[in-house]
Amino acid sequence: MKYVALLRGINVGGNRRVPMSDLRDLFEGLGFQDVTTYINSGNVVFSSETVPRTEQIAATTQARYGFAIDVLILNADEVRAIADAIPPEWTNDRQTEKSDVIYLFDEANRPDTLDAINRHAPSETLRYINHAILANISREHQSRSSILKIVGTPLYAQVTIRNVNTARRLAELVS
Repeated sequence: MKYVALLRGINVGGNRRVPMSDLRDLFEGLGFQDVTTYINSGNVVFSSETVPRTEQIAATTQARYGFAIDVLILNADEVRAIADAIPPEWTNDRQTEKSDVIYLFDEANRPDTLDAINRHAPSETLRYINHAILANISREHQSRSSILKIVGTPLYAQVTIRNVNTARRLAELVS
């Protein structure tokens, strides 16, 4: 079975540096096969004959890098279902719109998480799907995005965000 591990909050603004080649080696050392990383934001695609344990990966990354890294593991079916739920017209265009997938850790993975986000901006669309909230907003209203409003809240610690291009590519990599 193929899986994706999403590591939260690494390589952002030069902080919490984790080289992707080293991360690939770490996953291979844990016994996973076909390990590849996608871009520098902590996306690891791999195969495993057994269900991977988040706790094992988190403990190993903390021991290696010296800081805690939250890890979300999704199987191939979950990754594809999320990508398939993104409306095809949603893009991450620098001029017109911003579209993201807010991946939900288990404690936040429920439909009422949308209520906690509390949509603020005009022309913003938020949709819940198992393990994710899909978000789309026009660039002109981006500064009023509901997603920006959760930064620093307890909910923000229970999510990791990728743009729709990354979500779609991860689905291709597990197919």
